[in-house]
Amino acid sequence: MARTLLVFGTALVALMAGALLYVARQASELQAPAATETAATPDMQGGVYPSFSLPDETGRPRDFSEWHGKHRVVNFWATWCPPCRREIPLLKKFQEQHADAGIQVIGIAVDKPEEVVIYAEAAEFNYPILVGQQEAIAIAENSGVEMIGLPFTMIVAADGELINTHLGEIHQEELDRIAAVLGRLDRGEIDKAAASSALQAL
Repeated sequence: MARTLLVFGTALVALMAGALLYVARQASELQAPAATETAATPDMQGGVYPSFSLPDETGRPRDFSEWHGKHRVVNFWATWCPPCRREIPLLKKFQEQHADAGIQVIGIAVDKPEEVVIYAEAAEFNYPILVGQQEAIAIAENSGVEMIGLPFTMIVAADGELINTHLGEIHQEELDRIAAVLGRLDRGEIDKAAASSALQAL
């Protein structure tokens, strides 16, 4: 009799656990927003990266088209990402050195706004920081790269054409090459196809 009750009790517990797991999974699927529902999900067409809008660290909406006419180095990062944090001083120096040459660094934090605000106070960014989570991931994924990790950087020409992308930590020599290639592009020494090829090894 005791053995029968034990078997029955074990089966009942297993049945209840399975039911709870099913309910939890259904609730999770209902709560997760689909990528197509985000406001900032651009679609790559003809190599030109369309505009998108994300809030900055103060909560003010900023549109990517605000920097149209400048070459843009768009860096995706997070406060919890050590390689991302190592890049920031280099990107600040890069912005300071090349702002007059028509190059704009834009940081996109794939992070919680409150964490970004705290970090930004200490980091003293000299370039704009936009903030998003699923929306920011959607923007990065639409660059055409199959696998996205952090940090991740896009090089966008002044006319909005996506020239190239760099997955992983960016170093000084790579930033120097970006500046040199964009300079040659501005001087008419190369076209965007050649610029893309020159940055292919980044």
